[in-house]
Amino acid sequence: MKKLLFLAALLLFWQLPAQQKFTSSQWQEDLRFLQETVHKDYPFLFKKVKASEFDETVEKFYTEIPKMQEHEVLVGFARIIGMFKYGHTRVSFSEGPVAYHSLPINLYQFPDGLYITAAHKDYESVVGAKITAIEGIPTDEVLKAIYPVVPAENNQFFKAYAGLYLIVPEVLHAQGITKTLKQDISLSLEKDGKSFDSVINATSNHDTPLQYGELKPESDWVGVRDQSQNPPYLKNLDKIYYYEYLPEQKAVYVRHSQIQDDPDENIPAFYERLFEFVENNEVERLILDVRLNGGGNNYKNKPIVTGIIKSQKINQTGKFFVIIGRRTFSACQNLVNELDNYTNAIFVGEPTGENINFYGDNRRVELPNSKLAVYLSFAWWQDKPQWENGDYTVPHLAVESSYDDYSTNKDPVLETALNFTSDNFIIDPMGYLTQLFMDEKFEFLATEAQRLVQDPAYKFFNFEAEFNKAGYQLLGSGQFEGALYVFEMNTKLFPGSANTWDSLAEGYWKAGDLVKAKEYYNKAIRIDPDGLTADNARRMLHEMEGESKQ
Repeated sequence: MKKLLFLAALLLFWQLPAQQKFTSSQWQEDLRFLQETVHKDYPFLFKKVKASEFDETVEKFYTEIPKMQEHEVLVGFARIIGMFKYGHTRVSFSEGPVAYHSLPINLYQFPDGLYITAAHKDYESVVGAKITAIEGIPTDEVLKAIYPVVPAENNQFFKAYAGLYLIVPEVLHAQGITKTLKQDISLSLEKDGKSFDSVINATSNHDTPLQYGELKPESDWVGVRDQSQNPPYLKNLDKIYYYEYLPEQKAVYVRHSQIQDDPDENIPAFYERLFEFVENNEVERLILDVRLNGGGNNYKNKPIVTGIIKSQKINQTGKFFVIIGRRTFSACQNLVNELDNYTNAIFVGEPTGENINFYGDNRRVELPNSKLAVYLSFAWWQDKPQWENGDYTVPHLAVESSYDDYSTNKDPVLETALNFTSDNFIIDPMGYLTQLFMDEKFEFLATEAQRLVQDPAYKFFNFEAEFNKAGYQLLGSGQFEGALYVFEMNTKLFPGSANTWDSLAEGYWKAGDLVKAKEYYNKAIRIDPDGLTADNARRMLHEMEGESKQ
């Protein structure tokens, strides 16, 4: 059960910890304690990282501690825990001994760049600016540098929460963005067609006036949006959930931003009232928006799921839509899984910030010397069979908001749900393409595969990986001709991917054509000479040479 919201935990990041000093030996003792605790009590966390890799990194960190400043040690612990890549498994900056600071700005990664969406009134001039560089280093390189510090469940989680780390000078220094630790950070900006630099001074006051990542009204901060004209998903943010009727579209819109009871009306009562309205009014579609929902108590999901299942009026393809996004996490991922399993929901928006099956609830582990708090997950939540697990839930209809959309209070995600038609819509792309394969409609299959890969509605669907998996399934069952067809189609769809050529090479090898196998292994090496795929291709070529000599 998720008793604490992840977002609330992250916001603790901004509280000022007490200052203490510890020797290198004490920090090293804490590191050993953490290492031993993980191996003894949490060995199941070694899913995305090998225990040997974890230990190797710990040893390197251990030897570097004497040369580090304390803030570098703190960030080093965050990197160690970040290796597990579970968002609930994290280091608490707020509950430790190391003071840190933050820039009084709020950031958001849009498809068209990293923007300052809000700032303290002293920095009003930078609100709405795109950040192109930090301390002269291009934004993409800065994001790459801080990635290991963030307990990033997936890339969506990183998009959602990287901004909390980007504004911390101690993190920027520890990750090599600034040469020395300093509190005045230079940003290269673009706004209104002009480029300029601005220096932002960090503060020890971490009380940022945000609600679900959005600026609260009536504060001494300035936002980029006109808050008197909020789109539905940004209305009534003082409430956990609310609904409104959109008469022109005959739709009911619901924003639900925690899996917790609102003080004014608990979840069962709210949804009973909601479904009563749906049944007794002219409602043709229901839109449930959980893009801001960071979780809570997943035992409270039942009234939502059962209410949809019972509503014959709504539980039909094209009548029930669920808006998801990068902040959809934790207990809300459970809700998404359950709606996917048991209803006819169409998911719209961005992928979720949580793995489909994941390690959730955590325990607080306090390091003995520094008292630094590390939270280690212990509960495995599995709503789907392991072969359906993935980095995130992929929307059936991919829609992202640009900076211009956000700043002008437009919501293309909601508009997509409201204007949905079933024309050319395919809810299960791989099921559809697989059926064409089974029906031996190969020419049409090739055309449709190309169309779907290029359709932005399926932007987040990993066609390359799915085709690759299908090819290996055929190969494993001895259907060489079919496997080669799928692998070759994948190379045509993704000719710049070394992995597609590596797989085609293996297909030809298993089919007995060593000449083509060698040709395509070498092509994979040429495309990505320094990558893991090239390393595999070299091993396979070496193995083939060994077989040919026997």
